[in-house]
Amino acid sequence: MSSQHFIPPMNYGMIEEDLYRSGQPNELNFPFLEKLGLKTVVWLASEEPNQRFLDFIDDQEIQFHNLGVISSVSTWDPITEEVVLEAFEHILNPHNYPMIIMCNLGRHRTGTIVGCLRKLQKWNLTSIFEEYRRYAGPKVRVLNEQFIELFDTDLVRVPVNRPKWL
Repeated sequence: MSSQHFIPPMNYGMIEEDLYRSGQPNELNFPFLEKLGLKTVVWLASEEPNQRFLDFIDDQEIQFHNLGVISSVSTWDPITEEVVLEAFEHILNPHNYPMIIMCNLGRHRTGTIVGCLRKLQKWNLTSIFEEYRRYAGPKVRVLNEQFIELFDTDLVRVPVNRPKWL
């Protein structure tokens, strides 16, 4: 009898029911991710994910949306409004669930998307920044917090058939 260990990826968290966040997983995290029954991965990092993860996504028949390629040239560039709105096209469609939002470390790009989502959910800025900082740790980027604060939720097209938490 083998004992299977389920190890979540770094900076893993549940955003809402069937909506998760994390950094890029490694092979040790695959059994955990398998348990989530993911249908969709939204990838935000400017670098491609590693091949083993791409193979896992392929083996599990998970939809993969690489939004990192449209975002920037440098890892340090803040996420763009275009990327946030494109991510929301996927996030606000319940047919894509269960879904996970990822970047390399699950801190800044993922945190910015989640912060904008919280703003759309009408959270107050103090709570939004508290959640962002919990995942960013000592590496908080003021530009990301400023982006979240100034993000115009009126630009988001909320579909008729939207997740029940919105």
